[in-house]
Amino acid sequence: MKRRAIISVSDKTGIVTFAQGLVELGFELISTGGTFKALDEANIPVKYVSEVTGFPEVLGGRVKTLHPLIHGGILARDIEEHRQQMEQNGIGFIDLVVVNLYPFRETISKPGVSFEEAIENIDVGGPTMVRAAAKNHGRVTVLVNPKSYEEVLNVLRETGTVSAGMRKRLAAEAFAHTAEYDRLIAGYLERQLEPVGGFPRTLRLTAQKVQELRYGENPQQKAAFYINSEAALGSLARGKQLQGKELSYNNWVDMEAAWKLAREFDSCAAAIIKHTNPCGAALGNTPLEAYKSALASDPVSAYGGIIALNRVVDGPTAEAIKECFYEVIVAPDFSPESQDILSSKKNLRLFAVGRGENDRVTPRVMLKSVDGGYLVQEVDRGTTPIDEWEFITQQKPTENDLKALDFAWRVVKHVKSNAIVITDHRQTLGVGAGQMNRVGSVKIAVEQAGEKTKGAYLASDAFFPFSDSIESAAQAGIRAIIQPGGSIHDPEVIEAANRLNIIMVFTHRRHFQH
Repeated sequence: MKRRAIISVSDKTGIVTFAQGLVELGFELISTGGTFKALDEANIPVKYVSEVTGFPEVLGGRVKTLHPLIHGGILARDIEEHRQQMEQNGIGFIDLVVVNLYPFRETISKPGVSFEEAIENIDVGGPTMVRAAAKNHGRVTVLVNPKSYEEVLNVLRETGTVSAGMRKRLAAEAFAHTAEYDRLIAGYLERQLEPVGGFPRTLRLTAQKVQELRYGENPQQKAAFYINSEAALGSLARGKQLQGKELSYNNWVDMEAAWKLAREFDSCAAAIIKHTNPCGAALGNTPLEAYKSALASDPVSAYGGIIALNRVVDGPTAEAIKECFYEVIVAPDFSPESQDILSSKKNLRLFAVGRGENDRVTPRVMLKSVDGGYLVQEVDRGTTPIDEWEFITQQKPTENDLKALDFAWRVVKHVKSNAIVITDHRQTLGVGAGQMNRVGSVKIAVEQAGEKTKGAYLASDAFFPFSDSIESAAQAGIRAIIQPGGSIHDPEVIEAANRLNIIMVFTHRRHFQH
């Protein structure tokens, strides 16, 4: 009995070659719509589905494969009872189902797409055939991924049949394909019902494993990296490693912190990260200038760190970086010259994030797992615009002061709380991160900055509960402080700043990072 395959694909990658291979193996092909046209134009023998069902396409193509002569052929088991019923009703077995679905994700991603257009790109017949074939994988082979075509053809040529194990694996992939498709549709419809910015009633996540990692935070912990199926171009997950050792779990965590900080600025910027905190961050007229200034902030801590630049790494910058030991460099891209220079450091990982339609793309929400559940929150986007700051001390900031405070405020957002950052106009001088009290963070930042605190600027990610930190800042020679405000002791803190002749600005926005 001649084997039959039904082929109906939105993504036509490789389909002509695959179909030709099936014909050479003796398969009879059934197809629909654009797939039929593509195969027919390639002179591949193929029947239109209506020839099999004896029923025309109706309702504008909404109904064409939803017919017992198709689904009976897919769902029938090779047992006596089913064979008798198929013979009585003129149903032939279908042995291979090759289907991928209408491009719903691409449709809803288009600017200005209408609700009606989105609805018309919800596939019905395709998922029905996929699910039927996957359910009956004991007999039927189902293919939803063009990457599997060659493998299946080779197996059919070598053995004449697809093994039970392979059919089961392909069925699992098929159900994952329809599950992701339904997830996208459900999410789209829910967003039409929920208020803008609201959280979905059901959290649906789909991610594909990219690689097993050597280990997690510690050698006794297993780890892997997964990519969010909705990750955009220009996001870290869509980037490409150009050279170096395999990325570790800790590398990924630090790369995220470094890239977020470098991307905070429109001007050319560099950040050097150690254990998710910046040991140096700076602006520059060139990548080289930004990198050198970031390194000068704390060259001791920078050893073995991760660098992020928000500009393409060029030759001069690569020459400077080559002189020190780092784990990873993250940037939009690397010039051929810089890649050649850094190629001698075989273990150094170069990671090109690339550019998307929005070079500063960020997810809308972030997740954190807890025992038995997830915490979901909006991403902390941006910083308070300068025109929304409140100048609350007698001494007011100049234009130069405002630029310096803006730089400090953008950096402190990326430091673990309790966070204190001391800077000049374009470079970090001291960073106090992750302390249990704010006084301790101030002390660390001041000690690291040393004599450079004279006339410098201090940013705090949250309010000062008491005036003791202001006293310490004044003793170190700090010129101006930027902080959210909001403490019940704000009057005491403001009084201390006035008494000590320190400029103080309130942003009324906190930047805790736990």
